[in-house]
Amino acid sequence: MTKETYRRFDPWRATPVNEESRETVLASHYFNVDRVAFESREIGHFERLILHKNNGDSVGVIGLTADGRIPLIEQYRIPVHRWTLEIPAGHAIHPGERPMDVAQRKLAEEVGYRAGYLTQFCRFINTPSYSTQYTALFFANDLVPVDQEGDDALLSSVRYFTPEEAYKLVVNGTILDAKSIIAIQRLYESPNHLIADTPATE
Repeated sequence: MTKETYRRFDPWRATPVNEESRETVLASHYFNVDRVAFESREIGHFERLILHKNNGDSVGVIGLTADGRIPLIEQYRIPVHRWTLEIPAGHAIHPGERPMDVAQRKLAEEVGYRAGYLTQFCRFINTPSYSTQYTALFFANDLVPVDQEGDDALLSSVRYFTPEEAYKLVVNGTILDAKSIIAIQRLYESPNHLIADTPATE
């Protein structure tokens, strides 16, 4: 048996289903949930609930401080009932906020830094089985601390790890958040490929 496939992969080839109708059953600032009816020659009529992301991509940002450490934030995530360690991340506040702007804002809000340079190094689909959500990942360097106006709660939730330490937390299962795993592995395996040459103010 050969390992070669009979055709080249084409993500945009003809769809096997036709959309018949769509109804929004839940609307919010960040996402809508639509009930969508489809028709397929193989299985006939069926329906799916699809989460439609609003205001562009979700954004995650991983940075290195001047002493070579990654700032991660402790988050309590209600759906999974546990604390997580994550890179700073979030969504656009309004449709005009660019992913780079979101990365800069979340870096300041969540771990207390501003980046001199930002570069996007990855974009992935979170859960293509039921969602249109993409996440864009940025690397931040030339980090400068920003004034958090005495926000002790914020500062107490930030943890610092070298790339090697963070990678070990991925391998041993301590870090389970997907965007953080992708970003940490990329930084650990190919650090020189992430050095930004685009000022974060552009």
